[in-house]
Amino acid sequence: MNDIRRTLLWVVFSMSLVLLWDGWNKHNGRGSMFSPTPAATTATGPASAAAGAASSAALPVPGATAATAPPSAAVIPGAEPAAAPAAAQAELVTITTDVFRITFDAVGGDPVKVELLRQLDQHDPTKNVLVFDRSAERRYLAQTGVLGVQGGIPGPTHLTPMKWVPGKRDLEAGSDELKVRFESPEVGGATLAKTYIFKRGSYVVGVSLELANLSAAPISPQAYLQLVRDGNAPAGESSFYFTFTGPAIYDDATKFNKIEFKDIEKRGAAEKPSHPVAADNGWVAMVQHYFASAWLVPDKLAREFYTRKVGANEYAVGMLVPLGSIAAGQSKTFDATLFVGPQEENKLSALAPGLELVKDYGWFTILAKPLFWLLTQLHGFLGNWGWAIVALVVLLKIAFYWLNASAYRSMAKMKAINPKVTAMRERLKDKPQEMQQEMMRIYREEKVNPLGGCLPIFAQMPFFIALYWVLLSSVEMRNAPWILWIHDLSAPDPWFILPLLMTATSLLQVWLNPTPPDPVQAKMMWIMPLAFSVMFFFFPAGLVLYWLTNNILSIAQQYLINKQLGVLGK
Repeated sequence: MNDIRRTLLWVVFSMSLVLLWDGWNKHNGRGSMFSPTPAATTATGPASAAAGAASSAALPVPGATAATAPPSAAVIPGAEPAAAPAAAQAELVTITTDVFRITFDAVGGDPVKVELLRQLDQHDPTKNVLVFDRSAERRYLAQTGVLGVQGGIPGPTHLTPMKWVPGKRDLEAGSDELKVRFESPEVGGATLAKTYIFKRGSYVVGVSLELANLSAAPISPQAYLQLVRDGNAPAGESSFYFTFTGPAIYDDATKFNKIEFKDIEKRGAAEKPSHPVAADNGWVAMVQHYFASAWLVPDKLAREFYTRKVGANEYAVGMLVPLGSIAAGQSKTFDATLFVGPQEENKLSALAPGLELVKDYGWFTILAKPLFWLLTQLHGFLGNWGWAIVALVVLLKIAFYWLNASAYRSMAKMKAINPKVTAMRERLKDKPQEMQQEMMRIYREEKVNPLGGCLPIFAQMPFFIALYWVLLSSVEMRNAPWILWIHDLSAPDPWFILPLLMTATSLLQVWLNPTPPDPVQAKMMWIMPLAFSVMFFFFPAGLVLYWLTNNILSIAQQYLINKQLGVLGK
């Protein structure tokens, strides 16, 4: 029994190393040991789920022939505008608001570059964060178009050369709105106009698709809204912790569904996807650390969700929305919303049900959300995210004070009887059974529970792990200063002062704890905090501040209890 506590600590240490290795594998594109491919699910909705699954799964990838896809399949063109005229490709329109600098391509009339003017690049503070981009290094785009205009022939799509309607390119002082409009030529008997509406201070873009039927017969087209991205993790992602990058789909029935790029890659054309395929509510998104993009359409409107591969290391997530019948000579306007920006939880939750879930807390969402709420309240009072982190850890330590006191008192008693246990182990080292019996007798006489120092700590671990994910996931920490040399709580400490202090406090905690009788275990107890500390040199400063604060408060409480029981320094 005297080794139970050490065994539990070894289990925690070993599992941490396993999870770290698993995160490294996922970061480098290899499979996770804990994430098998999910079973296929479907969602119910106004459209037939079975029919929706069939048409989504049958969406052809570039190079597929007409014979490979059922006649009823919705044929969305690939991502590359290779067929567009060179002159049209070169026509780029850049507009600027107070939060965006966005470049549109006249081919398709879609945004091909989105720069966030209030978010500095993590690795080059002279630049702003790029979300959408079409360059040699990255591909991340939003695309819209129309299908099934005449006899299944696609209408104007994201590959159709369009014309920018001249207008203002900048959101002027005193103005709260800026509109950008593109118009297509006639394609398949229809024309499409795209209008983008920007509001001051908002990362939400209104998108209006106006389809005019110039043919002599009614049409029943579908609009598609998709996000296309390469399968690479964002540049500069840490190898010491894993954050999700990839598509996400939400509906009321199945809630939040993350889809790995590798699952899209290996899914056969005839296989059902692992996400819902039809509903009358929900949205699609592309997620990465701190930032996201999403297409939103009104509820109670039939939609079909899809994911597909559109090129080498390029993947799409999107929605198909029936526009209903449009009579000859008539037009119809379809309004959607495009979000491109930081994962500010409170704003996302107000924008659409479940949209705040793109901020990934993993398994600890139920605890992380109230902790984030409390953190924001403290920030509102203190005005500094670093001090808000310190205050939140203090409040947690106060909440768990008596539980911690019980654990530290148990460890102090173990420390007090340690000389007696060590002498007994030496005396009976050749009689293991008798040694175990004698150890149990000592514990009974001294009223010591060898698990008493572990169980209270394990009870608190979910809260502190949840807080860890809050700090790791919160974009509010980006470029947020604390004091002196800490100018960005989301970046590693540039002088490594916080990691060194955290290492020192971890070693001090080992000194305050009871020393294992086994010399090998005793040495490992000193090595373990050193091994953990290596990771903290690469962690964001806000996470290290959180652990350091927790260590200091734990040391203070344990020191006082050890002093009260007279075991300090034993």
